[in-house]
Amino acid sequence: MLSVRRISFAIALVALLAAGVAAPTRAADALNINVILPLTGQAAFLGKEAHDSLVALEIAVNKQGGVRGRQVDFVFHDDQSNPQVSVQLANQILATHPPIVLGSSLSAFCKAMAPLFENGPVMYCLSPAIYPPKGSYVIAANVSTKDDILAYLRYFRDKGWKRIARITTTDASGQDADSIFRELLGLLEFKDLQVVDDEHMGVTDTSVAAQAARIKASNPQVIVTWTPGTPQGTALHALYDVGLENVPTATTSANMVATQIKSYSAFLPKTFLFTGGGFQAGVAKNDAMKKVVTFFQDALKAQGVTQLDFQRGMAYDPALITLSAFQKLGPDATAQQIRDYILSQRSYPGVNGLYDFTSGDQHGLTANDVVIFKWNPQTSWWDLVSGFGGVPK
Repeated sequence: MLSVRRISFAIALVALLAAGVAAPTRAADALNINVILPLTGQAAFLGKEAHDSLVALEIAVNKQGGVRGRQVDFVFHDDQSNPQVSVQLANQILATHPPIVLGSSLSAFCKAMAPLFENGPVMYCLSPAIYPPKGSYVIAANVSTKDDILAYLRYFRDKGWKRIARITTTDASGQDADSIFRELLGLLEFKDLQVVDDEHMGVTDTSVAAQAARIKASNPQVIVTWTPGTPQGTALHALYDVGLENVPTATTSANMVATQIKSYSAFLPKTFLFTGGGFQAGVAKNDAMKKVVTFFQDALKAQGVTQLDFQRGMAYDPALITLSAFQKLGPDATAQQIRDYILSQRSYPGVNGLYDFTSGDQHGLTANDVVIFKWNPQTSWWDLVSGFGGVPK
């Protein structure tokens, strides 16, 4: 059972007002939280989703008096989808001695910045594809890539799809996925699954026709395209051109952006799968999580966003957890206090699941928080096709 106080801190506005009536707010007292995002460049679709969700949260919270009477101000910095720029921005921000920094949106950017945060302040990476050391000042958003892939493999196994073909990018995200697939397919529970073809592509490649032809020759029962961002369209187009549109295809949650998928409508596979969060289907694990999801939905609706894809929630929970840390500890909380607060949370309800950082995993979520969706071209949205943990419905 969650304590009443813990639930109150976790549930958005209730969390932020739990300490009592907010004092009058002055502009000079704004609670500034720096956020590094790819607002331009090849990963801009991720940055925009995160930006819009944080703006919606900021507006909703400030309408209720802010955090301990201080208005919240998320200060955005554009890293231009370039890890070198991410590092430059991080250095500039660190010179101002903030207790926490949010961002960026891809693992390569977070990995480039992580050494700067070894001894603090807190870096809450908005990508799940990093694995910070236990107890460190680096925390990762959402379910890890490993747990996403674990849920996928359980879904494939239970569907009877034993022959897997893969195409991944050669960047940090793709290398991470390569390593995870090798590790997980060595588990006894997946002894009947095999990778029949393993292809790679550069993030700037404009054609992968040869890779697609080899995948077709391998006769797969399911294809995994671990190609975040612009490369996803390149990979899907090539697979369609060689006649693989009838083979179920699964991709990373980084591509779960409706506008992006709609732009691929002419060459999408008939069964196109994504890992996601229960909030997208109105599914929650308990009443506390339902309340957080409802506040999230209302905050976005107030900004004209009526459909919530997975990336809308990627930055939201880290920001919510950060704000509740400041509400609990005060606006002048130190980096160590914020880190310790986050890592002490158990069963903290967010829109993506119930966070438990006490296990030592700096993500706070596991494969048991993953659900799987299928793109529906008729509705231009996703249908839920699994329960929590990837069990087929």
